[in-house]
Amino acid sequence: MTKIIAVVDLGHFKAYRVSKNPNESARVDLLDSYDILDTHGKCTDKYTDAEGSFCRGEGKAGVATGSGEPHNLGIEIEKRVIMRIAKDINTLVAKEGYPKWYLAAGERINNQIVENLDPSIKAKLDKNVRSDLTKTDKSEILNHFEK
Repeated sequence: MTKIIAVVDLGHFKAYRVSKNPNESARVDLLDSYDILDTHGKCTDKYTDAEGSFCRGEGKAGVATGSGEPHNLGIEIEKRVIMRIAKDINTLVAKEGYPKWYLAAGERINNQIVENLDPSIKAKLDKNVRSDLTKTDKSEILNHFEK
C-alpha cells in the first residue's frame, strides 16, 4: 500500500511517499520539499519605508515615531502561510490519488491546516500527529505514525 506523509511547520513543507511491497519493509521517498520564506526574518526588515517610519517631527527632538496603530501583520502572514500549506496538501494528495495520507504539524497550527483542507482530502486523512517533525530524518518519520 502506498501513502503520502505531509510534514509541515510555518517555515518548512515536506511531503514523502511511503510504499510497501509484500515481503519488504516500507520505503520512504521525498516527494516535495520547500522552505516558506514569508515567515523567516523580521517584519521590519521586509516591510519598511526605506529608513524606518515616516518622519513626522514628533517625539524627542523631532525624531520619527510610530503612529501607535496596532498592526496584525504577523497574524495575517501566518494565516496566509497556513492556507498555502493546506492548498499544497490538497493539490498533492489529489494529484497522487492515494486513498490515505498522514499529516504531521505542530500543535499550534495543526487544527488550522485541517480546517482549510478540502472535504474530500480531509476525509482521506488517516493519521494526524500533532508534532513538528520537519527536522526528523526521513528514516524515522514512519515510526511516528505506527504508534
